Amino acid sequence: MPTDALLAFTLDHARARDAVHAAFDAPHLVAGLSRPRPAGQPRFASQAQNRRDYLRRPDLGRMLDADSRRVLDKQSGSASEIVIVIGDGLSPAAGQCPRRRTGSPSCSAPDGGGHPIGHVVVASGARVALGDEIGAVLGARMVVMLIGERLGLSAPDSLGAYLTFAPRTGLTDEKRNCVSNIHGGGLSYDEAAFKIAWLVREGIARAGSPAWR
Repeated sequence: MPTDALLAFTLDHARARDAVHAAFDAPHLVAGLSRPRPAGQPRFASQAQNRRDYLRRPDLGRMLDADSRRVLDKQSGSASEIVIVIGDGLSPAAGQCPRRRTGSPSCSAPDGGGHPIGHVVVASGARVALGDEIGAVLGARMVVMLIGERLGLSAPDSLGAYLTFAPRTGLTDEKRNCVSNIHGGGLSYDEAAFKIAWLVREGIARAGSPAWR
């Protein structure tokens, strides 16, 4: 292997390892959201108490911890069309607001495709399925989970968006739609927002039928 290729691989590998273990600055993210304001408290969390647990026990990342569940239960009567969850996933850096990373003072959650966004929840230690419990508790018709993706060596800050109609605990991934590879060198944030809004609108219009996927 040529030296340049070896050095490039080593650098990409180091960036990927750093991305997995990076801190998720939830309060900073909450402060940067211009609309809508997050639900209840600045930080929700899964049952994974630390990054080690998160990486070794994926099941813990799919369930809210007791304190977060109690806060959301108090809002369970406020049914929502759309709930947006922003989670750290396997790349916490990806979940930070891209506009804030590029110098804008604030950012917005994706458009709801003409449907009202009821809540935005920022969650740490999150796996994709954590959005199912959050959406179910809040009575959402659809949950949009924005989460740092499983890493590719050339994209340590790639964001994925997972859309689930009628969320409930126990759903598996064939029930979801996904917009993936959202980052500076992949799908642009504006194009991803357009796709997400279209999927939200069509998913609700077709009531989650297989034809919308």
